[in-house]
Amino acid sequence: MIKKPGLVLGFAVSQERRGIIQAIRVSVFIAVSLDGFIARPDGDVSWLESIEPIPGDDAGYAAFFNAIDVLVMGRGTFEKVLTFDPWPYGNKPVVVLSRSLTAVPKELADHVRIESSAPDELIEKLAAEGFQHVYLDGGRVIQSFLAAGLVDDLCITTIPILIGAGRPLFGPLDDDIKLRLVELRSWHNSMQQSTYHVLKEPLG
Repeated sequence: MIKKPGLVLGFAVSQERRGIIQAIRVSVFIAVSLDGFIARPDGDVSWLESIEPIPGDDAGYAAFFNAIDVLVMGRGTFEKVLTFDPWPYGNKPVVVLSRSLTAVPKELADHVRIESSAPDELIEKLAAEGFQHVYLDGGRVIQSFLAAGLVDDLCITTIPILIGAGRPLFGPLDDDIKLRLVELRSWHNSMQQSTYHVLKEPLG
């Protein structure tokens, strides 16, 4: 192989990968308690039903779900969703990130697959497969993708309840992540929803 003077091959590959990764949008759409938890320590989320429902208003979930073409979640979230009846995602492709899970229920095998890739490797793979919009779910998965600089936007619905302890939405970061508020909504039941765009460093 002939090397051109001054060409840093590693940098060129990195830039190419970043371009591929940036071609796919990664979004978070999640509910959280006022004190920052997405579930109780045992994974219970029944407190989400503690507020007065708003007839005919799903807080934008259906429109969001119709706009994404693949879901990525961790094992804990997947196992919790398996307790729901019916399966809430229809035929939408689902990727479960896990190093310990080895199989999924037979009835979901056509739509659910297990991966153990790092966040950037998984996004690169999904982009190569033609996916364009990823829905991230689960605290640890969201935290790892945020830390890797891969999340584009977050839609966080705050439920007016304090549960005192549980599984947090956010975790430690090596660097600050700056956000820009895109939309703020509120309802008469005291629920609020904030949508943020993640500000990223430009390619350079």
